[in-house]
Amino acid sequence: MSNSFFLANALQFTRVLKAAGLPISSSQAQDFCQALTLVDMGQKEQFFYVARGTLVMRQEHLRLFEVLFNLFWRPAITKNGRGQKMPVAPRHNRPRNHPYSLAMLMASKAKRNDQALEIADKAGSFSSSELLQSKDFGHLTIEELETVKKLIQEMRWQVSLRTTRRFTADDSGQRLHLRRCLRAAAKFNGTPLQLAYQSKKIKERPLILLADISGSMEKYARLTLQFFYSVTHSLKTVEAFVFGTRLTRITPQLKLKNIDQAINLAARDVVDWSGGTRIGDSIKQFNREWSRRVLRRGAIVVIMSDGWERGDVSELGREMRYLHHRCHRLIWLNPLSGRVGYQPLVEGMAAALPYIDDFLPIHNLQTLSTLAEHLSKLGNTRPQTADLRPQRKLL
Repeated sequence: MSNSFFLANALQFTRVLKAAGLPISSSQAQDFCQALTLVDMGQKEQFFYVARGTLVMRQEHLRLFEVLFNLFWRPAITKNGRGQKMPVAPRHNRPRNHPYSLAMLMASKAKRNDQALEIADKAGSFSSSELLQSKDFGHLTIEELETVKKLIQEMRWQVSLRTTRRFTADDSGQRLHLRRCLRAAAKFNGTPLQLAYQSKKIKERPLILLADISGSMEKYARLTLQFFYSVTHSLKTVEAFVFGTRLTRITPQLKLKNIDQAINLAARDVVDWSGGTRIGDSIKQFNREWSRRVLRRGAIVVIMSDGWERGDVSELGREMRYLHHRCHRLIWLNPLSGRVGYQPLVEGMAAALPYIDDFLPIHNLQTLSTLAEHLSKLGNTRPQTADLRPQRKLL
């Protein structure tokens, strides 16, 4: 049997592993195919060790790899009645009208004494994930909601960098590191034969998250916590708050490793869940109690709300002016702005709009991806907004 046939089935084997949840890159697949040319591909043992050495990077994936290998390498009967050592891939025998399910295949081949094994079967999920990218969070079914939660959990976030005032050792820097130069000169009787350089440190900007969990935002509140959890575990410096009629800090709860426990604990500690909306009072509380603690080192503030305000609208404008002055960038996420024909005409949204640097929608997975890209590309300057200087009265 030709080597091209074996290599084609070997590539199909990598696709089966990826469908089961094993992280396999294209470079690993290339190394796997190159290594097969150095051994006898018809020998099961040699094929097994080559595949395990090139495709499995973590110990917890070994058990799943062995199960899939035993399923994939099984004798098949050819037209001449002889058995072939490398069988055709399982995808050739699946029904056309039913999506291929790796979990169903393993269940049909399992024996009673086999140990239970939990796998992540991602086969057939691509099309459903694509459809969910543009579906509004408020229109999701229970099954779709669970899928979206998992997709948000898998997202990785980055935030723009800033240049600090402190210096760090850097051989390619432009400024001399005098202490290192003096220490090196001490080895040669005070003669500076070796020069050391330094440059300014580069760090992530702190990210501050504030979310409206009032009654008008109830459809998005649970996914908001999921979003907050994903950001908290991707970035170094994140502070998370929620507000309805009062402000509640939920950063400690979101630090837990168990996502379900973290979200349930955060939801339990919020006393005004699905209540009224007092955005101005909540931002005022944040400015008085937390702004000096967390709005340092060029922090980015992200507010998620639909802008419905039951309190004093003029107070909301004053507090937004103060918050805009204290942070590096002020971003407002409105789940309603993604609708066709939406205009920010409600009083609360209209009062806050002059002090917002970026006004973005957040109502589906696609807008979340756009937000992630936007946060990673923020520059050192903020966009031009309305004149924020206080107006002097003419006498």
